[in-house]
Amino acid sequence: MNRRVVVTGCGVVSPLGNEVDTFWNHLISGKSGIKKINSDNYEGIPTRIGGFIDDFSPDSYFEKKEIRQYDIFIQYAYAAAKQALDQSKLQVKEGKEDRYGVYVGSGIGGIDTTLENHNMLLEKGPRRVSPFMVPMMISNMASGIISIKTGFAGPSFSPISACATGNHAIGEAFLNIRHGYSDAILAGGAEATINPLSFAGFSRMRAMSTRNEEPQKASRPFDRGRDGFVMSEGSGVLMLEEYEHAVNRGAEILGEIAGYGSTTDAFHITSPDYHGAAKAMEKAIELAEVEPLQIDYINAHGTSTPEGDKSETNAIKYLFGDHAYRLKVSSTKSMTGHLFGAAGGVEAVATVKSIQEGVLPPTINHDEADENCDLDYLPNNAQAADIEYALSNGFGFGGHNAVLAFKKFR
Repeated sequence: MNRRVVVTGCGVVSPLGNEVDTFWNHLISGKSGIKKINSDNYEGIPTRIGGFIDDFSPDSYFEKKEIRQYDIFIQYAYAAAKQALDQSKLQVKEGKEDRYGVYVGSGIGGIDTTLENHNMLLEKGPRRVSPFMVPMMISNMASGIISIKTGFAGPSFSPISACATGNHAIGEAFLNIRHGYSDAILAGGAEATINPLSFAGFSRMRAMSTRNEEPQKASRPFDRGRDGFVMSEGSGVLMLEEYEHAVNRGAEILGEIAGYGSTTDAFHITSPDYHGAAKAMEKAIELAEVEPLQIDYINAHGTSTPEGDKSETNAIKYLFGDHAYRLKVSSTKSMTGHLFGAAGGVEAVATVKSIQEGVLPPTINHDEADENCDLDYLPNNAQAADIEYALSNGFGFGGHNAVLAFKKFR
């Protein structure tokens, strides 16, 4: 049984806005959400910039006691899921609760909760560790809380595959619905990792940009002057639904997910091998039952690291051949920064909107061409385009690759 899977709702919490319309308008206008971090806690760390969220209102979604009991990544996850559910207007049918699921993952989970309680343990002893620490920190609790609050009693699943997490969640949810196990699934990712320990760790890897004096110019995928990614936070969630189920209840259909490809490099924990990324794109295209020449646009993983962007470019050229130079490619991370486990969810929202609105977001800060990155990255300005098929790429540490294929709904 292969059923069509459509998108009937989108939700987002991001440095560019905490609901979809604001996020989208900022994307297509080329606005950066990267800001300077003014905190003495980051003293001595080479990177002092990030895509942090300072205008999120948890009391719009939670009671006061819940805010104290849920790590911020859980709060972001539920906020995005609630937006997607509200837009879809889906109501759980009594007796059918197990036909609705939640697949929302996180690459790291409640790291702030872990750090706070570890400090409490060292300073005041074990009796001062919060009894809510464990359910606040574990990554699966994003899906768990969403399920509790929505009544979705079907499969609840939280993939963890670093920066490919969001794409894996959406892709596995797509397969579950396609094969007939569920009728609707909230799927995406959430992350809240901006803290001194995370910054110190990634800085020691020399993976992060140190363009501290120009925060909004720091994330520059595919540009010759790129010097690393910019850490960010937030959540992106889609409501995926079986086509007939959506039509029968009169839902507005925003787009269709047609394919999904997942591979592993089996090569190196951090250095990518472009063959694995190319194979994941190829599998997504094959499942969508189209040819590579029919792909019009790629929302690239494009993190702004020297090797990562080069490898992704090589993967695109390896798979698409001459068509690679006709493809439109852009990295919305140039504006959002890198949301790790939430990146795939947020970029899926951006890709659905791109197809729906007929506008492609730019890659900002693309000022100087790199001989190793020579595709059309839509530098600095959005572009109108009639897109039939688009890919959204997600590649994570450990060699995890996950690619989604979206199509215009007809």
